[in-house]
Amino acid sequence: MRTETLLEEARRLSWQHFGKRITFYLPGMFVCNGHRGNYPSLSVTGDSCELMCGHCRGELLKTMIAADTPDRLLERCIEADERGNAGVLISGGCDRSGRLPWGRFAPAIREVKQQTGLRVSVHSGIIDRNTAAELKAAGIDQALIDVIGDDLTLQAVYHLDSGVRRIRESLDALAEAGIETVPHIVCGLHYGRIRGEDDAAKLISGYNVPVIAIVSLMEIPAISGWAERYPDADAVSRTIAKTRLANPGAEISLGCARTRGDDSMEVMAIEAGVNRMALPSEAAVAHAERCGLDIHYSRTCCSVGDAGDDAGWL
Repeated sequence: MRTETLLEEARRLSWQHFGKRITFYLPGMFVCNGHRGNYPSLSVTGDSCELMCGHCRGELLKTMIAADTPDRLLERCIEADERGNAGVLISGGCDRSGRLPWGRFAPAIREVKQQTGLRVSVHSGIIDRNTAAELKAAGIDQALIDVIGDDLTLQAVYHLDSGVRRIRESLDALAEAGIETVPHIVCGLHYGRIRGEDDAAKLISGYNVPVIAIVSLMEIPAISGWAERYPDADAVSRTIAKTRLANPGAEISLGCARTRGDDSMEVMAIEAGVNRMALPSEAAVAHAERCGLDIHYSRTCCSVGDAGDDAGWL
């Protein structure tokens, strides 16, 4: 199907389910016009990662606040609450099986929820039923998880031999625990090539998720040259549209992890009917206005629901 036709069909379906509305987000680790997002990211492993996925190699952890002991996690979260933040995204590096040390940190997360008013999102990684139940009991508000639809990509890029089966099992565990789950699809994860993204969208369709974030492989200076190419606006917008067609009842966001400064990618995402977008350019906002969209703003992660308008940062 031609790209223009595909985007039009996805846009029509999006507006049918969610209306002509879009929310623009400023996540916690970014600054725009002197304003910082109020949803900081913390790493429970500091900058350490055993898995060392090819597309990141631990570099993204260096942009997060280190909270590598339960006491430090509680302290950093209390500080974030005192500074008026709306919530925190708790992430970290993975062990060689793709897991994060949630068992060690769940009691501290419970203390965070008891002592602060913060919303807590976690990057779950590969997770089993017992750990998901622990996180639910700790009071997390949502889990973010990368959904990869291709076994070879998991092996080559994520260094995981267990295959898509483990992604499905993780989604099952989160669903059974009753944790709101926001899947992320990474366009071009296979060295910049589109491979398995459609299968990831179909896999997600088996779960009742409120939001799906579409991000794309982006160049990280420290590992420049790893990818053969980077996804262009056409590839990303087509992934958005196909994900919409497979998941008509979920809002779709163009997330912050992408090659930024590409106005055409953002404009085409709006043409595909995205409901949310992190870090919009002026061109994206102007296009949303031309489309007659009802525009809202938030200084949180794009996975978070309506946090109230906060347009001052743009």
